Amino acid sequence: MNFYFNSYSTPLLFGFMQGWVYAILLWVRGRREERLSDVLLGWVLVGMCFNIWEYMLGFGGLEFLWRELEFFPRTLGFLFPPLCYFYLKSQFNADFRFSRRDLWHAVPFLLDAGYHVLVFLQGPAFVERWKETVHYPFHIEDITYVLSTGQDIGYLYLSLRLYREYRAWIKTQFSDTETISFRWFRNFLLALTISSVVSFTVTLLDIWLDLTYWQDWWDELFGAVLIYYVSIAGYSQPQPARRLVFSDTPPIRPDDTSDRIAAQSATDPLPVPANNEVTIEPNPDIQEWKEKLLVLMAQEKPYLEPELSLSDLARRMHTNSSVLSQVINAGTGRNFNDFVNEYRVEEFKQQVSKPANSHLSLLGIALECGFNSKATFNRAFKKFTGVSPKTFADDPTKPDNLTVASPESPLLNQ
Repeated sequence: MNFYFNSYSTPLLFGFMQGWVYAILLWVRGRREERLSDVLLGWVLVGMCFNIWEYMLGFGGLEFLWRELEFFPRTLGFLFPPLCYFYLKSQFNADFRFSRRDLWHAVPFLLDAGYHVLVFLQGPAFVERWKETVHYPFHIEDITYVLSTGQDIGYLYLSLRLYREYRAWIKTQFSDTETISFRWFRNFLLALTISSVVSFTVTLLDIWLDLTYWQDWWDELFGAVLIYYVSIAGYSQPQPARRLVFSDTPPIRPDDTSDRIAAQSATDPLPVPANNEVTIEPNPDIQEWKEKLLVLMAQEKPYLEPELSLSDLARRMHTNSSVLSQVINAGTGRNFNDFVNEYRVEEFKQQVSKPANSHLSLLGIALECGFNSKATFNRAFKKFTGVSPKTFADDPTKPDNLTVASPESPLLNQ
């Protein structure tokens, strides 16, 4: 068998090889660093490779898929959308592991693959007879396509919802969300959406215009380009220094006496006494805890630490994240991210007006005040002041610039 390199087969071959090379690299790194997300992303790339290999081999002149392997499963099919979804879950939650209840996600794939394998094992003659008398007349292939499209939409919705919940969660846990926002996932989901739209559009055009095998190539070419993007961007995605343990299941309330140890995040371990019991304060006095919090923020200035998290601050106050989160949300009307960044903005406003800091750039002062990036600093400053840092620095004594915080601001009620 000879593979013919031409303008149709070669781009698909390069994309196919790219996907497998990076899949192996991801599997090796995932095993070495015990990172399930890398392993799953490797399988996502394999799924993308199998999505284009039929056309790659066809344009290259290899027809064994239609001869020796006719009706044998050729793609991951119904397994691909769950792989993308669980890849996101494993990246957001370093402790995520598959359980028995996750097996139902593989049921559609197992049913479809089992059906094809069962027919395939009956031999080539039976396969041809089955296609002509059952598979095509009863529109099984069309039904499979409709179900597959519906599954794509369903898992894309679940993935987008998971991403939105994660973005909301990190604002309640971390003061610096820039390095763990995972913009790559937004782009990843956007790329998958575009890929689905392109594939669906080509299918409609194929039904309408009866496109030839060669005209369908553009859909496969887009798949090859997608492999390049996902492999390079996914492999180089910076991993967070902190171990993320985000779960989309509702958290246990601090006053829930059942399974109280499980209510704690793995990133927020509580000191365990000798009797191995963990105590969680039920129904804390919000005002009392708020006063303690504001005193701590004013005296120790923990907000100057760029990577300050909710669990870090909770440990300083000798409490747990659940209690502190409730105090910040109910007592100040802010989430943790806004609460800390507002202090940093106020610190910047004070430092930028000092002659001793005149030799520093605005970004240099911002970094000294606890910000970890220019983008986060600019966004937070504009949010709490309504002006840009440069506008404020040009006239830091202007009254309008000194009264930007709302009356409910915790900074004005110390």
